[in-house]
Amino acid sequence: MIDTDLLIADADVVATCAGRGPQAGPAQGHASLSERTSIASCRGRIVWVGAARDAAAALALTPDATVIDGRGLTVTPGFVDPHTHLVFGGDRRDELQRRLAGATYAEIAAGGGGIVKTVAATRAATEDALVEAALPRLASMLAHGTTTAEVKSGYGLDLDTELRQLQAIQRLAHLQPVSLSSTFMGAHEIPPEYRGRAEAYVDHVIDDMIPAVAEARLAEWCDVFCERGVFTPDQSVRILEAGRAHGLMPRIHADELALSGGSAVAAQVEARSADHLIYIDAPHADRLREAGVIATLLPAAAFFLKLGQYAPARMLIDRGVPVALATDLNPGGGFTPSMPFVMSLACFGMHMTMEEALVASTINAAAALSVDDRCGSLEVGKVMDAVLIRGPLTEVLKVGTTPMAGVIKNGLRVC
Repeated sequence: MIDTDLLIADADVVATCAGRGPQAGPAQGHASLSERTSIASCRGRIVWVGAARDAAAALALTPDATVIDGRGLTVTPGFVDPHTHLVFGGDRRDELQRRLAGATYAEIAAGGGGIVKTVAATRAATEDALVEAALPRLASMLAHGTTTAEVKSGYGLDLDTELRQLQAIQRLAHLQPVSLSSTFMGAHEIPPEYRGRAEAYVDHVIDDMIPAVAEARLAEWCDVFCERGVFTPDQSVRILEAGRAHGLMPRIHADELALSGGSAVAAQVEARSADHLIYIDAPHADRLREAGVIATLLPAAAFFLKLGQYAPARMLIDRGVPVALATDLNPGGGFTPSMPFVMSLACFGMHMTMEEALVASTINAAAALSVDDRCGSLEVGKVMDAVLIRGPLTEVLKVGTTPMAGVIKNGLRVC
């Protein structure tokens, strides 16, 4: 018999999302739903998944085992959020009022708002202040079912502050349950002191920032905002290749405000993930598929920025590009910590099915962070990260309610 210290017994439905990601094309909708199923773990790892009627004969509960009655529940893998900017200083909620009054993203940035406003506040913040401000954001993400998340720097745009942000992310990983993957994004914007000298700033990122981040082992990934008026495709390639040379794997903000070349860069450098992609077209989607790039879509960003359209998820899926979803939690245009809200937008705004959105938020999102070998699905050998949902899976799509009956992280009930 198999030793078990956590048992979710007789769940109405378990969506295992089984398999190593990413899932693409028709497989994007294979959430692997099974009824009347139990899941067991021991010391944080899943040891058994099977028909509830077979559990008693297969499992030996340890004396201190936790047993959760799964009747009335749907169980999914813990959600993975592969694109956030949750470590920052300051507050830009005033920009929301301006946006609601009709101001565009570009107009707000030109008036001293946007990223540069957060940069000033983040440069002025201590590491302790950054950590303290980020903890409630992570707690809210966890309460909405997120058990693994990516976190970017990029609100420093100078070496000291970028390192401070990354050090804060490292501390946060040990202070709360959500597993964190760290991304260096010194190429988030051209800082005010380098305006008119973009090439000099690119050189600074390549020659000074990337080596320092790599030497301190503070990040796994390197990201760049490839967009008109920010970093060109050629500059983006140089930055991402420099990151790769120092062990930082590439991912990219691409084609958010126009078809600006970001998806072409993603294919060229074989980035793990190309994010946003609101303006991607079919030929560039094919290039992503051929290069093995995951499309990470952020419908909440398009929603809060009032961009007027969403990324073409249906086209990407139909052309065989694996799609992941993320919140883009950030101070200016990512006002939600909730992967369920993102899934709802994906279904009703981007024409994804419920199962496709779930796969995009679990195994494909895990693949976008290259952690699909240990999380993102409910399979023997993987970490026991799970979300308990009251009622059927579609309850996740209800906006303004909290369908979570509980969240399991590393085999422990944390919510």
